[in-house]
Amino acid sequence: MSTLEDPMPGSTRTTIGGLTVDEQEAGVGRVKRVIYPPGWGWREHMQPVTGTDSCQHVHVGFIAQGTMGVEFDDGCTEEYSAPSVVVTEAGHTGWVVGDEAVVLIQVDCGKDTETVFGLGEHRHTHQ
Repeated sequence: MSTLEDPMPGSTRTTIGGLTVDEQEAGVGRVKRVIYPPGWGWREHMQPVTGTDSCQHVHVGFIAQGTMGVEFDDGCTEEYSAPSVVVTEAGHTGWVVGDEAVVLIQVDCGKDTETVFGLGEHRHTHQ
């Protein structure tokens, strides 16, 4: 485990769908550090929690460690490897690529994240 995965003083730690989430309030939002362990996949671990076919939350952040694969509802796929910025619109699934945990530093405004960042539907045209 790298220091990027150590508990964060002053944060609230929760676990959900196999993920470890540390978060702190920041104005109207929260800054989160999300740890996706090796072998984690949205369909296997999070879909039973949400009950939806895909993740309906917008993610805006920075991958500080690891590689994450993402598939959007339109079939488009992306792969994000550290270090990289991630903007993922609602309607996607994801999975950890390889044997290293993914550490995502995410800015989250709950259901308002899409509006706060001016995002809409996923519009990639390549697959």
